[in-house]
Amino acid sequence: MPGEAVEVRRTENGRVRGRGSVRGVLAFLGIPYAAPPFGANRFREPCPVRRWEGVRDCRSFGPVAPQSAELPGMPAWSPGREDILTLNIWTPAAPGGPLPVVVWIHGGAYTFGSSAQPDFDGTALARAGVVLVSMNYRLGFEGFGHMPSEAGPRCPENRGLLDQLAALEWVRDNIAAFGGDPTNVTVAGQSAGATSAACLMVMERARGLFRRVIAHSPVGPCFPAELAVETTHRVAAAAGVPATSAGLASATPEALIVASEQVVRDYRGCPGSGARYYNPVIDGDVLPGDPVSLAARAATGGVDLLVCHTAEEGWLLHATDSIPAVTTGEQLADFTEAFQLPDELIEGYRGLMPGAPVLDLYLAVFGDLLFSQYAWRLAEAHARSGGRAFESCFARRRTAPPAVVHAWHCADIPFAFGTLTDENVAFLIGRSPTAADHRLSRRMGEAWAGFATDGHPGWRPVGSPGAAGRTWSTPDSPALPDNAAIHDLWRRKLQGEWRPPRRDRPGSAAQTDRPQGTVG
Repeated sequence: MPGEAVEVRRTENGRVRGRGSVRGVLAFLGIPYAAPPFGANRFREPCPVRRWEGVRDCRSFGPVAPQSAELPGMPAWSPGREDILTLNIWTPAAPGGPLPVVVWIHGGAYTFGSSAQPDFDGTALARAGVVLVSMNYRLGFEGFGHMPSEAGPRCPENRGLLDQLAALEWVRDNIAAFGGDPTNVTVAGQSAGATSAACLMVMERARGLFRRVIAHSPVGPCFPAELAVETTHRVAAAAGVPATSAGLASATPEALIVASEQVVRDYRGCPGSGARYYNPVIDGDVLPGDPVSLAARAATGGVDLLVCHTAEEGWLLHATDSIPAVTTGEQLADFTEAFQLPDELIEGYRGLMPGAPVLDLYLAVFGDLLFSQYAWRLAEAHARSGGRAFESCFARRRTAPPAVVHAWHCADIPFAFGTLTDENVAFLIGRSPTAADHRLSRRMGEAWAGFATDGHPGWRPVGSPGAAGRTWSTPDSPALPDNAAIHDLWRRKLQGEWRPPRRDRPGSAAQTDRPQGTVG
């Protein structure tokens, strides 16, 4: 922009020009960390970036990964714009020494979203004393679809995770030029991004690239390899191509998106079904196992963990029509049978929510099934294995018209990032945030910065004397069912009395989010 002050920094691939200081923070946007993953690079591991001459302008976000979503404030995917593996950096204009680094992985059911979403602006966190990095990575079939093994170059599983790994390697090699400490990196994410961060904790190739993980609303478990193979056959059939590497490579990204969404529509009738048809795959190579089952690997690696969930996760899925409504006792029974949930669990919720309608019970159980109980299991497995883990719950909500909003999935992220006033997040948190909301946001940002600095968010870790998780709320938030009681209820049901839901077909178990919606 004419007259705008600029900053230039040197990376291993060449110099980059960022935006001048805004509120004491510099921003470098759309820096490539890997080569475009198309053409000869499609379905391959991320390839190195070619060096460039001169100064590359990095004052606007890079292209988003192929997807059908059009989220508020986020640029839509434009076919033909292939340089999608980029990252963004927010750093204090005068850092005064190497600062802790937080690397953010966006959510979106592994099929939509980007680092350009307005609620992920890193200005406030940079002002709190960290260097904030966010990234784009391959989504949908491009990033997580199984490619059959045939003669020719190998197409690995979990290409989206490998993109994230490449971004972390870029941070290790370049972040010092932006005021960051490459030896003090925290990986953070929400929903699919949180599970991605948890997966990186147990990936051997990621060892040593970061010291801590912040996981908000992780969703799990990861998919077995056979489910990924079945999904590929269904997507190939919907796309009208052979389920071979050559056949799938002949389909355009647009065709695979359309085919994937057709597969989801075929399964939308099941209570609790949704649109998470891609997921990290336990392949025994890139990802050796689910993060909960391999918690000891992360703990022995010295990685600290901070998990958070929201108190009403499932309500957002209902508000965005991402899941079928369950409003009758018969439908609730069908749901519990489909997910192999014991009657005692539902009765426990009835006791904690006396007089609640069936829909409220269903959304409470389903939200905890998808997100909360996985977060709890992840934190407690990490602590049992000798690691340091911290738990928290976001419980801020409003019930007064016209801004009736729940403590639902995604609502915590604008508070952590300090982006409450952006009009694009009004649906998530309600319009006109109050003074109490801004105080809560500052506390959450300070907790993130403290944890990223030295591993101490401000409360005791799981398993320590007097430990209690932190509840994020405001004085005017209406009361919710006791989080500790719900936690205990799930813990008792998970001790040999309840089996995880079957995952024998795409869309059948623990599915989340909607590509056309605003969930992430």
